[in-house]
Parts: sequence; C-alpha cells; structure tokens
Amino acid sequence: MGDLHHASFGQYAAEVCRDFGAELKEYDGEADHVHMLIEYAPTVQLSVLVNSLKAVTSRRLRNEFLDLRGAYSKPVLWSRSYFVGSCGGAPLEVIKQYIQNQRG
Repeated sequence: MGDLHHASFGQYAAEVCRDFGAELKEYDGEADHVHMLIEYAPTVQLSVLVNSLKAVTSRRLRNEFLDLRGAYSKPVLWSRSYFVGSCGGAPLEVIKQYIQNQRG
C-alpha cells in the first residue's frame, strides 16, 4: 500500500476501533502488512475486533482505490492470519516510535 492507501486505512481503522469502544493510538506499516497500537477494554473480543478491522478496511480500500482491486486475485486484501501482542509495561511513546519506524 502507498501513502494514500495508508492514510485512508488509518481513517477506516479508527472508525472500526471507535465502534468497539477502542482507540487506534498509532498505525503504520509496509506494502504487505500494518502495525497498529490499539487501546481497548478487557471486554473486547480481539478476534472479533481484528476480523472487523480486516473486513471493513479491505472492503472500503478496495472500493476507494481501483489499483487495489486488480492487484489481488481474490476479493480480499488481507490474509487470514494476524498477530496480537500485549505491551502492558512498555512506555507508550517507545511503542509509537517502533510503529512509526516500520515503514521501509
């Protein structure tokens, strides 16, 4: 994804997070994956949040950007896999800096 894709992704992902009572604190990534820092309540089911993030961002990005439609043979943008990690004692600014440095 390019810069325009990333900007729209952030907007769409923030909306999904708000729908779950969560907050997208930071995001960035590379052409083939994204890193997100999300603050959420313990009652949020992460698998449901992640699946919603993937479904909504895939649908909206593919509708907005025609170049993404032809780039993938299937009508999806993301793979089925994902990684979730907890960063409970780490300083928030350190994690934000890590995410910001991920773009190649």
